[in-house]
Amino acid sequence: MVFGFPASWRRFAVAALAAVSFHMVLGPDLSSAHEVRPAVADITITGNDVSIKFGFNAEALLAGIDLSAIIDTNEAENAAEYDRLRALSATELSTAVTAAFGDWQGDITARAGGEPVGLTLSEMTVTEEANVELPRDAFAILTATLPEGDTPVTLQFAPEFGEVVVRQMGTMENPYTGFLSAGVESAPIPREAGGATGALETFVDYVVIGFEHIIPKGLDHILFVLGLFFLSPKLKPLLWQISAFTLAHSITLALATLGLVSVPASVVEPLIAASIVYVAVENIVSSKLHSWRPLIIFAFGLLHGLGFASVLGDIGLDPQRLVLGLVAFNIGVEIGQLTVIAAAFLAVGFWFNTKTWYKSAIAAPASLAIAATGAWWFYERVFL
Repeated sequence: MVFGFPASWRRFAVAALAAVSFHMVLGPDLSSAHEVRPAVADITITGNDVSIKFGFNAEALLAGIDLSAIIDTNEAENAAEYDRLRALSATELSTAVTAAFGDWQGDITARAGGEPVGLTLSEMTVTEEANVELPRDAFAILTATLPEGDTPVTLQFAPEFGEVVVRQMGTMENPYTGFLSAGVESAPIPREAGGATGALETFVDYVVIGFEHIIPKGLDHILFVLGLFFLSPKLKPLLWQISAFTLAHSITLALATLGLVSVPASVVEPLIAASIVYVAVENIVSSKLHSWRPLIIFAFGLLHGLGFASVLGDIGLDPQRLVLGLVAFNIGVEIGQLTVIAAAFLAVGFWFNTKTWYKSAIAAPASLAIAATGAWWFYERVFL
């Protein structure tokens, strides 16, 4: 009885999961995922002097990858060249990117009063990173002399640099912070105290960052949330799970962002993959929400919160508005998660959740695919 989802079918599903996972581990020759992170531009204005410390993905640009068009460098046509460049030493990459930066410099524009200001490359450094699977940044120091006066400054980066976070450094009471979509010019950055980024603008920026970390960039988080959904698309079991997950990741997101908790990504990322496997397999072998599942989801939520915090660690928070940025980012994450659930409900739950064959025909196969993907990611993040 397929529609009754008997024990024999359950054993088959688990066996199929093992087979698919085995095939994914030993079959395709895949590189580890390299999620595209925003570039970060720290701008300091002192009198008529401006200095910009620009942290960006040098390997992607050297490989000719347009960072506005992808969310993972493994998806790029030049992924093999990107991986070759990732294997270079910091010294070798620094030499290569310094030689190429002259061609890119015109793609970074600073303006004062609407007029372009000539930027000069003063220094180029590349971070050392023994593990080629971990992020590595190049840092260019750009300087310029501004015209006399107090006209504000704007920054604009060519679309191929992707998204850019702009942060104003210094001692201003209310420094500028902005999140720029690819190719978009910043709002005016004040040269004197008093012209600050508004709280509303900061709030919106970090809501957008949080949302985009789920959609489209957070495929692992999307699959975890879908795993929660497929156990049962009905409101009560879903509400228990989502509430436990939200509470947990909010706690560790805050603690890690405030520097009170620190766990290496090499530990967090494989465990996040394992959490995806667990919820998906339990969907296959279980027919209801057991009392222990929200507690396990809470524990997994603590891990996902650490993953969210790594994003904020890469981007940084305005020290003057740390709590505001943290709350806004978390709200963006929640909106992203609710969007995923709403889309799943409209596509599947609304139409089929009362059908006797929902689990055997929809939830179990979908969970099987989710578990297989999580199993591959776990292997990839631990052994590759």
